[in-house]
Amino acid sequence: MVPERLKPVIDATEELGRRFAARSHRLYLVGGVVRDALLDRLKATSDLDLTTDATPDQTKAAISGWADAVWEQGARFGTIGFQKDGLRYEVTTHRAEAYSPDSRKPDVQFAGEVDADLWRRDFTVNAMALSLPDLTLHDPTGGAADLASKTLRTPLSPEESFGDDPLRMLRAARFIAGYELVPDAELVKAVKEMADRLRIVSAERIRDELDKLIQLPQTSAGMWFLVETGLAGHFLPELPALALEQDPVHRHKDVLAHTIAVVDKTGPDKILRLAALLHDIGKPRTRAFGTGGVSFHHHDVVGARMARERMTALRYPTEETDQVAKLVELHLRFHTFRFGWTDSAVRRYVRDAGPQLDRLNALTRADCTTRNQRKAEELAARMDSLEERITELRHKEELDSIRPDLDGIEVMKHLGIGPSKAVGEALAFLLELRLEEGPLDKEEAYRRLDHWWSSNKP
Repeated sequence: MVPERLKPVIDATEELGRRFAARSHRLYLVGGVVRDALLDRLKATSDLDLTTDATPDQTKAAISGWADAVWEQGARFGTIGFQKDGLRYEVTTHRAEAYSPDSRKPDVQFAGEVDADLWRRDFTVNAMALSLPDLTLHDPTGGAADLASKTLRTPLSPEESFGDDPLRMLRAARFIAGYELVPDAELVKAVKEMADRLRIVSAERIRDELDKLIQLPQTSAGMWFLVETGLAGHFLPELPALALEQDPVHRHKDVLAHTIAVVDKTGPDKILRLAALLHDIGKPRTRAFGTGGVSFHHHDVVGARMARERMTALRYPTEETDQVAKLVELHLRFHTFRFGWTDSAVRRYVRDAGPQLDRLNALTRADCTTRNQRKAEELAARMDSLEERITELRHKEELDSIRPDLDGIEVMKHLGIGPSKAVGEALAFLLELRLEEGPLDKEEAYRRLDHWWSSNKP
């Protein structure tokens, strides 16, 4: 009897299995879908990976007339992709690929048996296959036992596995964090010795793997793995640089431990998580010691610039880079209003945060990692108060689209001037009024403009 958790997958592959069997080809579900099925963590079926002894041409013949759409871009690597009833499938011919030392692109060699394919995979927990249609588990590397014991191992020696594909070292962090696996000693040793092999991996591939890690529910175990093995130093050196004491006299927790804790306290939103990861990277460059202890003046501004540089190096889109840099730059703004929130202060806070307001508030809350219950409650209460004030002003004003009470055309017509620097200065004056005092009616706005113009006209 098929376990209930496997039924959606079996239903999605039953006809496909029959088509391959009718042509005397073997077909297997492989990788993550098998792993997650054994853990009862199988999500809604959307993408299915399969492996077969059929060649790409034979695979195309098996799905001809059945698949809704077929794509062949990966055919030279043995992969045929297709779609059926809204589901995406990738069928790959068994591979026993080999890599050159200075490249992560394989010289593909096809294999005749599934076991040879499984031995070349990244980790034992991903090296299991379920044959179709008879549902026999193939597990030559002991992946099921490793899942049960929560162990992360490579099928081949870790040196050979990471030599083949250095990105696997970074991928290990994701499986450590996402599946609560403990890397065996040989794996850790190999990563420490081979971390510099990441140099042959493209920035885009590293970025994509980092994104997968930081969007897990909990990331801390993976983050510590990256730092302690030396991997982070090769693509995100600002992270291990945070391992400094905030206060050498009282030995408060270092900035690295704080940062990793902040990341886990935020929700798994990519932009928010990146901002949490980078929010304090300006501290090492701004640390100073004085009579009052250690300080990090302007680490928000310095950190925003550093975050922009690092994200650019990792090939993040400009929009995402701008969003994260803005959050890093503003992450201390809340604390400048510790003596109360005037209407003007609330307007400026909302204006400066713009579309990142909710993320900024979430980052501010997460940034409190103190064990002092009184301080934590005080900060939470102040944030609650701010959000209540924002809600109140939103009911009274167009708080999310603050702009001058007059537009440029109205300013030029009223003052009798054409497009010029003076128009911009007038609008800046009116915007300051709007922020300080809230909305003005047209008559009052014109009166204030006249007064300003009498003192500032050329």
